[in-house]
Amino acid sequence: MAGWVLCMTLVLAALAGAVSETRYEKFLRQHVDNPRTSTLAAHRYCETMLARRRVTAPGRPCKPSNTFVHAPTEDLVAACSQAPDPTTGFHSTLSAVSLTACRLRGGDTRPPCAYRARQVQHHVRMACRDGLPVHLAGTYAAP
Repeated sequence: MAGWVLCMTLVLAALAGAVSETRYEKFLRQHVDNPRTSTLAAHRYCETMLARRRVTAPGRPCKPSNTFVHAPTEDLVAACSQAPDPTTGFHSTLSAVSLTACRLRGGDTRPPCAYRARQVQHHVRMACRDGLPVHLAGTYAAP
């Protein structure tokens, strides 16, 4: 009985923490890593960061892809003050920024999750709300 109570307490605490996270805070947790975190093995960056940032978790399916932006949050917030693209409605960074694109390796979406990391310089396209980025809609190379 005590184990059940402890388990429920932990679940409720986790839910309370998730509820209090704003969309902007979730965006930062899932997508911003500035400066880039160094890991013991460079090829393990995606697995390490996705687990550390609670993007992947045991018992949940692996996320097919995730991008970590290695730029100051001020640069991303500044993009939200620019006019959005008239066709997509998304805001873009003025210049290309360093990022790590993580893609799930293989077709299995069950943990353990294995990712392939790719370092690129791309513009970041995002949705903004109240002047803050809340959704990473994609990236693109400079034209």
